[in-house]
Amino acid sequence: MYARAVQPLDLSNSGDSEEKSLSVYISEDWGSAFWCCFRGKCGWQGRTTAVGDNKLSRETSNQIAKVKKRREITVESLGLEPLCEELVAYFSERSISTETLRRNAVMQKTTGVQICIAFPYWRDGQLVSCKYRDIEKKFWQEKDTEKIFYGLDDIKGTNDIIIVEGEIDKLAMEEAGFHNCVSVPDGAPPKVSSKDLPPEEQDTKYQYLWNCKEYLKKASRIILATDGDDPGQALAEELARRLGRERCWRVRWPMKNDNEHFKDANEVLMYLGPDVLKEVIENAELYPIRGLFNFANYFDELDAYYYRTLGYEYGVSTGWKGLNELYNIVPGELTIVTGVPNSGKSEWIDALLCNLSESVGWKFALCSMENKVREHARKLLEKHIKKPFFDKRYGGSAERMSAEEFEQGKQWLNDTFYLIRCEDDSLPSISWVLELAQAAVLRHGVRGLVIDPYNELDHQRPPNQTETEYVSQMLTKVKRFAQHHCCHVWFVAHPRQLHQWVGGPPNLYDISGSAHFINKCDNGIVIHRNRDPGAGDLDQVQVCVRKVRNKVAGTIGDAYLTYDRATGQFKDIGIKKST
Repeated sequence: MYARAVQPLDLSNSGDSEEKSLSVYISEDWGSAFWCCFRGKCGWQGRTTAVGDNKLSRETSNQIAKVKKRREITVESLGLEPLCEELVAYFSERSISTETLRRNAVMQKTTGVQICIAFPYWRDGQLVSCKYRDIEKKFWQEKDTEKIFYGLDDIKGTNDIIIVEGEIDKLAMEEAGFHNCVSVPDGAPPKVSSKDLPPEEQDTKYQYLWNCKEYLKKASRIILATDGDDPGQALAEELARRLGRERCWRVRWPMKNDNEHFKDANEVLMYLGPDVLKEVIENAELYPIRGLFNFANYFDELDAYYYRTLGYEYGVSTGWKGLNELYNIVPGELTIVTGVPNSGKSEWIDALLCNLSESVGWKFALCSMENKVREHARKLLEKHIKKPFFDKRYGGSAERMSAEEFEQGKQWLNDTFYLIRCEDDSLPSISWVLELAQAAVLRHGVRGLVIDPYNELDHQRPPNQTETEYVSQMLTKVKRFAQHHCCHVWFVAHPRQLHQWVGGPPNLYDISGSAHFINKCDNGIVIHRNRDPGAGDLDQVQVCVRKVRNKVAGTIGDAYLTYDRATGQFKDIGIKKST
């Protein structure tokens, strides 16, 4: 059962306290009730349910429903009359012709001492309801009548439909040559609902949609020409949710001045004329669907890429001339780093981060689960200051960093790196790591994330999911994070146990867990340290670039660096490209 009521309190602090803006729906068994205020800036709504045995029996509720059935109305029973000259002149000022008024049977009604405009709602030539507007722009409708679109008969059997927010906008569309247009009967909500769509019988605010679904279901193109203000945009979204975004288009109203757009169809008609209004409708855009785009949505980004306005189009230099010909750091990409134990994977990544900090000032989030904080800080400081932290054992004859350099280095550490550490006994999940990394990006402007290593993460998975499937989903999450936040991710993954290893570098397919590590990454790097004195210097490190998806950023090949044990620095030797 539906009813209109006077809202007892002016909750919106606007409008007339006698406005019948409160709609109430009571279920057939009287077990629940829903209400909503349709005043534009209000939106007060709620529900309640009966307690205990307070529900009515089906027989009783059916009797009540029969009493409250929809009224049958006629032009005569409502006392509708042809428009007087004064109202015809009013419409003429709004660029609505007498012919359009006649075709839509716009009439008037005398209420007391004033005359109001009457907009009859027809379906198959039968009068279903009527909406009124007085001189003060107050609206009300005939009670106990069915809610339908205004102009419903005009869209019968049409493939293209235009939906506007008010009856006068529907008339304006006719002046531009569009008869296939309807108006919603109740105006717009204050905002888009955050709740799931209710069942059809409980969708009280949009009951007119369900009452007219036979007219809408065959339409392949529905243009939402609602008002350009926030409530109008909210109405468009609510309609699209129910009609299906895939068949909806939206209009963009022209600019009125430097700061605002025209509000609706009638304003465009009045100030710019029918030809411009027609052009606006013909240029309607596809209603956005989350996850579905065309290239035009990315032209700004493509322009910036072509004209190199961001500065990182070729990738950022690693700081090693030989390696730059093979590998450069592109924001938004994923680099997998592997190598046998004690080959220097983490040391090399730390050195790379120090180079990036020095050259372009990047900040980083570190999820380094195999390092104590103080040891990791020591390694980073040594690479940054280029002096050993201690002068014993490994320092040799190199000069130890001074206390002043140490204090300055601590400030650099604090400004450059943000630590992601799990203080609980349980292992962290990849989702937990990425959530904190997102906070670091948004709060501190982090441009790089290191996850070191894969086997220190929690890898619990459903019983019916293989490790290969799990790794694929995990890496998809990591790549999505990198792309969405324009953040480069270095992910360290150890190789499986190599039973017949003869001392050479492993390949990316040797990574423990899944071949998806090489399949999904943008870049794949193997760090390998020489352990054979007969094969060369023991401080030689081979950087094997085994995969580069983006040919702008590099190519496959090997670069060679030397490792300074005292300071943790890596220096250039040379390069060997793949043939």
